[in-house]
Amino acid sequence: MLKRVIPFAHQLIQEVVRPGESVIDATCGNGHDTVMLSKATGETGKVYAFDVQSKAIEKTKERLATASLNNVQLIHDGHENVSNYLQEREQVAGAIFNLGYLPGSDKTVITKPTQTIEAIDQIVERLKEGGRIVCVVYYGHPGGEEEKDALFDHFRQFDQKEFDCLQYGFINQKNKPPFVLALEKKQTD
Repeated sequence: MLKRVIPFAHQLIQEVVRPGESVIDATCGNGHDTVMLSKATGETGKVYAFDVQSKAIEKTKERLATASLNNVQLIHDGHENVSNYLQEREQVAGAIFNLGYLPGSDKTVITKPTQTIEAIDQIVERLKEGGRIVCVVYYGHPGGEEEKDALFDHFRQFDQKEFDCLQYGFINQKNKPPFVLALEKKQTD
Protein backbone atom coordinates (compact mmCIF):
# COMPACT_ATOMS: atom_id res chain seq x y z
CA MET A 1 0.00 0.00 0.00
CA LEU A 2 1.31 3.46 -0.87
CA LYS A 3 2.10 5.59 2.15
CA ARG A 4 0.38 8.92 2.71
CA VAL A 5 2.70 11.92 2.68
CA ILE A 6 3.14 12.34 6.45
CA PRO A 7 3.99 8.67 7.16
CA PHE A 8 6.32 8.72 4.15
CA ALA A 9 7.99 11.93 5.40
CA HIS A 10 8.46 10.35 8.83
CA GLN A 11 9.92 7.20 7.29
CA LEU A 12 12.44 9.25 5.30
CA ILE A 13 13.68 10.94 8.48
CA GLN A 14 13.58 7.87 10.71
CA GLU A 15 15.72 5.92 8.23
CA VAL A 16 18.69 8.27 8.72
CA VAL A 17 18.42 9.46 12.33
CA ARG A 18 20.28 7.59 15.06
CA PRO A 19 20.03 7.93 18.85
CA GLY A 20 22.20 10.77 20.13
CA GLU A 21 22.05 12.86 16.96
CA SER A 22 20.70 16.38 16.45
CA VAL A 23 17.62 17.04 14.30
CA ILE A 24 15.38 19.97 13.45
CA ASP A 25 11.63 20.37 13.35
CA ALA A 26 11.51 23.60 11.38
CA THR A 27 7.75 24.08 11.88
CA CYS A 28 6.66 22.34 15.07
CA GLY A 29 2.97 23.20 14.65
CA ASN A 30 0.93 20.84 16.81
CA GLY A 31 3.98 18.80 17.83
CA HIS A 32 3.48 15.53 15.97
CA ASP A 33 6.78 15.72 14.06
CA THR A 34 8.60 16.93 17.18
CA VAL A 35 7.46 13.87 19.14
CA MET A 36 8.53 11.56 16.29
CA LEU A 37 11.97 13.22 16.13
CA SER A 38 12.36 13.11 19.91
CA LYS A 39 11.72 9.38 19.96
CA ALA A 40 14.06 8.81 16.99
CA THR A 41 17.00 10.62 18.61
CA GLY A 42 16.42 9.16 22.07
CA GLU A 43 17.36 10.58 25.45
CA THR A 44 20.88 11.49 24.32
CA GLY A 45 19.70 13.23 21.15
CA LYS A 46 18.66 16.82 20.58
CA VAL A 47 15.63 18.22 18.77
CA TYR A 48 15.46 21.89 17.85
CA ALA A 49 11.76 22.69 17.31
CA PHE A 50 10.91 26.04 15.73
CA ASP A 51 7.69 27.96 15.24
CA VAL A 52 6.78 31.63 14.92
CA GLN A 53 3.43 31.14 16.65
CA SER A 54 3.25 30.89 20.44
CA LYS A 55 0.16 28.68 20.06
CA ALA A 56 2.29 26.11 18.22
CA ILE A 57 5.01 26.20 20.87
CA GLU A 58 2.40 25.65 23.61
CA LYS A 59 0.70 22.76 21.76
CA THR A 60 4.05 21.09 21.16
CA LYS A 61 5.09 21.60 24.79
CA GLU A 62 1.86 19.91 25.96
CA ARG A 63 2.33 16.99 23.56
CA LEU A 64 5.94 16.48 24.72
CA ALA A 65 4.90 16.58 28.40
CA THR A 66 2.17 13.99 27.77
CA ALA A 67 4.74 11.71 26.15
CA SER A 68 7.36 12.41 28.87
CA LEU A 69 9.93 13.57 26.32
CA ASN A 70 12.58 16.07 27.36
CA ASN A 71 15.28 16.21 24.68
CA VAL A 72 13.63 19.09 22.80
CA GLN A 73 14.53 22.75 22.73
CA LEU A 74 11.39 24.69 21.80
CA ILE A 75 12.28 27.85 19.91
CA HIS A 76 9.77 30.65 19.38
CA ASP A 77 11.50 32.01 16.29
CA GLY A 78 11.51 31.60 12.52
CA HIS A 79 13.34 28.62 11.04
CA GLU A 80 15.42 31.01 8.93
CA ASN A 81 17.37 31.69 12.16
CA VAL A 82 18.32 28.04 12.72
CA SER A 83 22.07 28.74 12.67
CA ASN A 84 21.69 31.02 15.70
CA TYR A 85 20.71 28.02 17.83
CA LEU A 86 23.04 25.24 16.69
CA GLN A 87 26.31 24.68 18.50
CA GLU A 88 29.53 25.46 16.68
CA ARG A 89 30.28 22.64 14.19
CA GLU A 90 27.17 20.72 15.30
CA GLN A 91 26.01 18.34 12.59
CA VAL A 92 22.36 17.66 11.86
CA ALA A 93 21.06 14.22 10.90
CA GLY A 94 17.78 15.47 9.49
CA ALA A 95 15.16 18.16 9.37
CA ILE A 96 11.46 18.24 8.66
CA PHE A 97 9.26 21.10 7.47
CA ASN A 98 5.46 21.17 7.25
CA LEU A 99 4.93 24.17 5.01
CA GLY A 100 1.79 26.26 4.82
CA TYR A 101 -0.15 27.34 7.91
CA LEU A 102 -0.91 25.92 11.34
CA PRO A 103 -4.16 23.91 11.16
CA GLY A 104 -6.89 25.43 13.30
CA SER A 105 -5.25 28.85 13.52
CA ASP A 106 -4.84 32.07 11.52
CA LYS A 107 -4.51 31.02 7.87
CA THR A 108 -2.79 34.29 6.99
CA VAL A 109 0.28 33.29 9.04
CA ILE A 110 2.09 31.13 6.51
CA THR A 111 5.59 29.93 5.77
CA LYS A 112 7.37 32.13 3.24
CA PRO A 113 9.63 30.92 0.42
CA THR A 114 12.61 33.17 1.16
CA GLN A 115 12.63 32.18 4.83
CA THR A 116 12.15 28.48 4.09
CA ILE A 117 14.95 28.45 1.51
CA GLU A 118 17.24 30.33 3.91
CA ALA A 119 16.55 27.68 6.58
CA ILE A 120 17.15 24.82 4.12
CA ASP A 121 20.47 26.32 3.03
CA GLN A 122 21.63 26.77 6.62
CA ILE A 123 20.70 23.18 7.45
CA VAL A 124 22.41 21.84 4.31
CA GLU A 125 25.66 23.40 5.58
CA ARG A 126 25.36 21.30 8.78
CA LEU A 127 23.80 18.15 7.28
CA LYS A 128 25.73 14.93 7.89
CA GLU A 129 26.53 12.63 4.99
CA GLY A 130 23.43 10.53 4.42
CA GLY A 131 21.30 13.11 6.25
CA ARG A 132 17.97 14.28 4.89
CA ILE A 133 15.80 17.37 4.77
CA VAL A 134 12.12 16.58 4.22
CA CYS A 135 9.50 19.17 3.31
CA VAL A 136 5.80 18.40 3.34
CA VAL A 137 4.45 21.06 1.00
CA TYR A 138 0.90 22.28 1.50
CA TYR A 139 0.15 24.82 -1.22
CA GLY A 140 -3.64 25.14 -1.51
CA HIS A 141 -3.71 28.51 0.28
CA PRO A 142 -2.83 32.07 -0.77
CA GLY A 143 0.96 32.22 -1.05
CA GLY A 144 1.31 28.44 -1.27
CA GLU A 145 1.88 28.24 -5.02
CA GLU A 146 4.67 30.81 -4.73
CA GLU A 147 6.44 28.79 -2.06
CA LYS A 148 5.95 25.52 -3.98
CA ASP A 149 7.44 27.00 -7.17
CA ALA A 150 10.37 28.58 -5.31
CA LEU A 151 11.15 25.26 -3.61
CA PHE A 152 11.09 23.35 -6.89
CA ASP A 153 13.45 25.91 -8.43
CA HIS A 154 15.76 25.72 -5.42
CA PHE A 155 15.86 21.93 -5.13
CA ARG A 156 16.66 21.64 -8.85
CA GLN A 157 19.84 23.68 -8.27
CA PHE A 158 21.48 21.18 -5.90
CA ASP A 159 24.38 19.38 -7.59
CA GLN A 160 23.39 15.78 -8.34
CA LYS A 161 26.94 14.67 -7.52
CA GLU A 162 26.45 15.80 -3.92
CA PHE A 163 22.68 15.50 -3.34
CA ASP A 164 19.68 13.43 -4.32
CA CYS A 165 16.37 15.31 -4.45
CA LEU A 166 12.99 13.59 -4.52
CA GLN A 167 9.35 14.50 -5.06
CA TYR A 168 6.60 12.20 -3.74
CA GLY A 169 2.89 12.82 -3.98
CA PHE A 170 -0.44 11.66 -5.27
CA ILE A 171 -1.38 13.04 -8.67
CA ASN A 172 -5.03 11.92 -8.80
CA GLN A 173 -6.25 13.71 -5.66
CA LYS A 174 -8.29 16.89 -5.82
CA ASN A 175 -7.78 20.25 -4.10
CA LYS A 176 -4.00 20.53 -4.41
CA PRO A 177 -2.92 17.61 -2.22
CA PRO A 178 0.28 18.03 -0.20
CA PHE A 179 3.44 16.35 -1.43
CA VAL A 180 6.96 15.65 -0.17
CA LEU A 181 10.18 17.21 -1.37
CA ALA A 182 13.27 15.58 0.12
CA LEU A 183 16.97 16.19 -0.14
CA GLU A 184 19.65 13.70 0.86
CA LYS A 185 23.34 14.53 1.18
CA LYS A 186 25.27 11.79 -0.57
CA GLN A 187 27.96 9.87 1.27
CA THR A 188 31.49 10.20 0.00
CA ASP A 189 33.72 7.18 -0.30
